[in-house]
Amino acid sequence: MAFFADPTITLSNKLLECVYIIIGLITIYAGIKNLLDRENPARFGTFVFWTSFGVVCAFGHWLPVRVSGALVVIMIIPAIFKRVKVGKQDIPSKEYTHRQFQKIGMKIFIPALTMGVLSLLFALFTDISALVGVALGVMVSVILLMCYSKDNKPVTFLKDSERLLSMMGPLCMLPQLLGALGGVFTAAGVGDIIGKLVSGIVPEGNVTVGIIVFAVGMALFTAIMGNAFGAITVMTIGVGAPCILAYGADPVVVGMIALTCGYCGTLLTPMAANFNIVPVAVLDMKDRFGVIKKQAPIAVIMLVIQIIYMIALH
Repeated sequence: MAFFADPTITLSNKLLECVYIIIGLITIYAGIKNLLDRENPARFGTFVFWTSFGVVCAFGHWLPVRVSGALVVIMIIPAIFKRVKVGKQDIPSKEYTHRQFQKIGMKIFIPALTMGVLSLLFALFTDISALVGVALGVMVSVILLMCYSKDNKPVTFLKDSERLLSMMGPLCMLPQLLGALGGVFTAAGVGDIIGKLVSGIVPEGNVTVGIIVFAVGMALFTAIMGNAFGAITVMTIGVGAPCILAYGADPVVVGMIALTCGYCGTLLTPMAANFNIVPVAVLDMKDRFGVIKKQAPIAVIMLVIQIIYMIALH
């Protein structure tokens, strides 16, 4: 309780910690449920994965660093050996789903819109994290859905949360790991190494060539990391600052367009699992790279356009 009573810690951080505790407890529930599910062909591995993940999410702030690191290592072992499986699922029938749609209609989109609106309001008008707004939006959405149908009980949402986690499987841990990767690369001096390599390619003072290298590098590095926010830190240190910003380019314009170049790389990589792999799993697509194949031509076209923008507006 010392953390929540500490006046030096902002309200945003305290509420954010509550959100992570809730996420962690739901994830631990997923592990326990699968452990008790004898129809799951890999229930022990599934239990280890989800429980380790949940403990780190819920209690990572209070755990020693070495313990958190050990849990992450333990967590990925079942994933590596493909011992994280989907157990028994209570999926609504098509007839039931159709009846519910006839009853609720297009109002079903209001809860989803509520989450987005509250997230935006928190981001624009408060000092509290937008993620807290999303969590509050989820709670409001749950209340709305319970009003829509008496079948929607609290345990229904808990079971559906576990079902969605199980459908995603180990892929759900990628955003957190990739988010940390940018910080690791920066601390390891990867940006400085890239800068030394690029200095032999980009002619000194040639901002146009620097922009092209920066933009293409953002797309490629994002494809490797799966995260444009992590890539821009490394690429700005290595290329953006010495080859573009040092010659008077507007950092706002360069930074904004560079991120969009990174997003072009997001469309091209399975590392951006929440965009390109999770939909494949949820929709049970036969082609694992079907989403990426459809996005690739658009990504290349948009990258060229962003490079032209940056050259024209820098």
